[in-house]
Amino acid sequence: MKTLHLTNYWHASSGGIATFYRALMEAAGRRANHEIVVVAPAPESRVERVGASGRIVYLRAPRAPFNRDYRLLLPHRFLMPGGDIARLIAKEEPDVVGICDKYTLNYLAGLLRRRFVPGVAGRPAVAGLSCERMDDGVSAYLGAGNWLRGWIAWYLKWLYFPLFDFHITVSPYAAAELRVAARGHAVPRGVWVLPMGVDLETFSPALRSEVVRDRLLGRAGGGRRSVLLLYCGRLAREKNPGLLLDMLERLASGGEADYRLVIAGDGAMRRELEQRCAGRLAGRVCFLGHLRDRRELAALEANCDVFVHPNPREPFGIGPLEAMASGLPVVAPASGGVLSYAGPRNAWLATPDGDAFARSVRSIVGNPEDRRRRIAEALRTAASYSWPAIADRFLDLYGSLPALLRGGPANRPALEPAFVSTPGNRWGAEAGPAMR
Repeated sequence: MKTLHLTNYWHASSGGIATFYRALMEAAGRRANHEIVVVAPAPESRVERVGASGRIVYLRAPRAPFNRDYRLLLPHRFLMPGGDIARLIAKEEPDVVGICDKYTLNYLAGLLRRRFVPGVAGRPAVAGLSCERMDDGVSAYLGAGNWLRGWIAWYLKWLYFPLFDFHITVSPYAAAELRVAARGHAVPRGVWVLPMGVDLETFSPALRSEVVRDRLLGRAGGGRRSVLLLYCGRLAREKNPGLLLDMLERLASGGEADYRLVIAGDGAMRRELEQRCAGRLAGRVCFLGHLRDRRELAALEANCDVFVHPNPREPFGIGPLEAMASGLPVVAPASGGVLSYAGPRNAWLATPDGDAFARSVRSIVGNPEDRRRRIAEALRTAASYSWPAIADRFLDLYGSLPALLRGGPANRPALEPAFVSTPGNRWGAEAGPAMR
């Protein structure tokens, strides 16, 4: 069994998507009968081996126009004869091609289904992986006008959803826009919802250390009585990092404790955030940049006091889950994909504004018994999302897709889909009852 995965959501500071594919390759290595090839854009072309059964093929690619932290694999690489993506698929002959992208690589799915990719003779099963929502991503940079929302709905229904054989999403929140796009299609397509996971061997409360904490307090300019707030993630507009500073301003004005904010991450908004910190927040915010070493990140999380996640439209949120596994209280918006696993029993959920987040932080600091109770529940939650078990579910599903594509009553998937598209005519009007 061989699966080939292409994504444009990969860059030098990539977090969730890189973590997912590496976990998938490690799980494949344990099976010894599943080979995985991941194709990703990079500054230079090269190949990286991951375990016994995984390879990452990096292809040199230009920067993306709206977020230059990313690079783009463009359609000419599979449209033109001799294109490197077309040649790679022809050489590898995968059983399944998985595509995590809604902007330039989705067209490859449609061409593979029609056998129109130059030089590719086979017909792999083609699965789309939605690790984000298009409406959230586009609106973060172009706004959220009615015409734009209408165009996105049209695009998803006609230029994304029908190009694939199957769809996989990471949360009910991420699947919601596909529920709309799935209405009224001639060919039935299933949509599966599978969560991301957490590395329980790396992230653990056992990493808490007075030595590490004292060193971190020194970098943050605090003392033994300071409260260390932590954010781990990209500093990009769609992540809503400005909320962190709104929250810290409210906390700093209260005067009841010395709050310090540690930011582990980098991105296009870093300079803007640093300039904003030059005023009343001077000395209270420590920018660590992107931490490549996962062990260093795990030690950081185990030695802070509160994890703050500002994005109200997070598709899933591996970061907050890793914080839970580290025994760190989590403050997050009461919306988005984090609600797949976060609730009032294991986290502190708030409306995404500075006042509400500040109140949640004060509640954590001021109520030790409630904090201990929710942390214990969060540790139990994280234990149920162990990467080996989660990755095995993905591999089982990918392994069932070629037989499912061929059809027949005996060819059932390893996991039933969350929903299936409704039938419709050539204009997209539903011909049967609407989905519930």
